[in-house]
Amino acid sequence: MDTRSFLAILVRRGYNCFLYITKAWILSDQETSSGVVTIAVDAMGGDFGPKEVIPALALVLKEQTDIDFLIFGDEKQITPHLSKNKLLSRCSTVIHTDKMVQNHDKPTAALRASKGSSMRMAIEAVKNGEASAVVSAGNTGALMAMAKIVLKTVAGIHRPAIASVMPGINGDTIMLDLGANLIVDAQNLVQFAVLGSIFARANKNISCPTVGLLNVGSEDNKGPEHIRAAAEVLSRIDFPGVYKGFVEGNDITNGTVDVIVSDGYAGNIALKTAEGVGKLTKHYFKESFTANPLAMLGGVFAYFSLKSLSKRMDPRLYNGGVFLGLNGVCIKSHGSADALGFSSAVILAVRLSRQGYIEQVSSDIAALADQDMLSPQDS
Repeated sequence: MDTRSFLAILVRRGYNCFLYITKAWILSDQETSSGVVTIAVDAMGGDFGPKEVIPALALVLKEQTDIDFLIFGDEKQITPHLSKNKLLSRCSTVIHTDKMVQNHDKPTAALRASKGSSMRMAIEAVKNGEASAVVSAGNTGALMAMAKIVLKTVAGIHRPAIASVMPGINGDTIMLDLGANLIVDAQNLVQFAVLGSIFARANKNISCPTVGLLNVGSEDNKGPEHIRAAAEVLSRIDFPGVYKGFVEGNDITNGTVDVIVSDGYAGNIALKTAEGVGKLTKHYFKESFTANPLAMLGGVFAYFSLKSLSKRMDPRLYNGGVFLGLNGVCIKSHGSADALGFSSAVILAVRLSRQGYIEQVSSDIAALADQDMLSPQDS
């Protein structure tokens, strides 16, 4: 690449960053003046159902205002928990159904029998404009299948992806895909990079997020062909982020870039590994500080530091996988999430709704499609 071409790319990207900063400022201003946000909640999903879901909504109202909830599920199970909080009761409408998707149901079977289920009805509330977002802790495969059928994908996007926030030394990292697409091609990875960048701008409140492709090494010649092909495309196009090259597994927790893109196979393994390391670390700390009386005494002196560390590493505060690429905000909570964990997923849904995330996706994808930038050169 000659000097003139290189300078032209820099100028063009600088101009695009200016446009994104301006749009982010406008959207931020709109957010502060936004009205009531309605969230559709599948109360029957997950391991605990209304027992944890309803208290979670009460926690949300302690941090957020101007929120209404459409709660879908068995009214007999929901009402006893809902009646314990007067503010939540005033902000909530229960839509009764005794039909629910089981955690062990296969996605195809759940989809065929989904009519009238709490999960399907909550998604349809977003489709019909009754709610801005849907949150469920239910069967992941069933939720993705229903969301794709009901909400459909944004024009120009071939496959939706699951994204979540991972804590890091130098800041949180958004990672996708985390399991929706086990096998992908270069074009899918490019689209994931675009979706992840738009999500990062909304979630992290930054104008031009940095993006990396997860690989087995940082050198340009490393990795499978489809990853190298995606890197070639991302290095030459203008999109809502800045491509920084290949990143490795240790970069996830280093916070090297704002967005890390991978296929769902590697992404899901990385996510589960991170969860396992977190549990192992917690186990080692507990074991070490209870090993003997002297260690227990040291634990007493380190109590406040350990409490702060525990809060920073608490996976419940990062709960909530976003289905990116759909015509609606759909958040998947961990099935075993307690009230605090589920509240984190709901707060994420509220934030994205207030920032007009779906509108951002549609406009940015349309702009890129007009420039013919979503396809690799060899496709």
